[in-house]
Amino acid sequence: MLIKPLGRRPYADTVDAMRAFTEARTPDTPDEIWLVEHDPVFTQGLSGKPEHVLDAGGIPVVPTNRGGQVTYHGPGQVVAYPLIDLKRLGIYVKEYVYRLESAVLKVLEARGVTGHRVAGAPGIYVRLDDPFSHAMLTGPMPADDPFRGLGKVAALGIKVSNHRTYHGVSLNVAMDLSPFTRINPCGYAGLATVDLATLGVPADWATVAAQLGDRLASQFTP
Repeated sequence: MLIKPLGRRPYADTVDAMRAFTEARTPDTPDEIWLVEHDPVFTQGLSGKPEHVLDAGGIPVVPTNRGGQVTYHGPGQVVAYPLIDLKRLGIYVKEYVYRLESAVLKVLEARGVTGHRVAGAPGIYVRLDDPFSHAMLTGPMPADDPFRGLGKVAALGIKVSNHRTYHGVSLNVAMDLSPFTRINPCGYAGLATVDLATLGVPADWATVAAQLGDRLASQFTP
């Protein structure tokens, strides 16, 4: 497993490079994990609806071939792109998503933050009133506000082509969160978005990127 910290890269160029890598790889090509920080950009997934972009302002909106709806990438956010051969690893997409989320949960746990999964809404969430509480989410979320009391700290958007993955997961570290108010994040109106800094957890991009890369590698190494 090769972990590649790529630093600050344009979004569109990175997607082109991932697609080229995926199309060119053979059954013997080693898996890789790319760790990137992007310039400000809204990305619109295959299920994206224009009305979920409320006011892009001067931030570009880029259509992309990952699953899901609109999200934001920007400085201070770690974006991890696992380029994994699922067939060789012997897992399916549902297990792949579970392992992506597990890696994020482990990174948060190491900093005392308790992350949560929400059924039907990929990504990782925290309790806004007490992100350090170990209490589990209990009972169904209210239909009129399924994210009541929660903030999203990590988003998922993946593409699988011939059993090979690209795109991936983003974890908010210390960023300007205001662009998230210009969209309905992941298609959910009013969904709060947080980062580690907002939660009172000091962290720098390089350290969190390295930790997330290691956790992802442990999830996807046979």
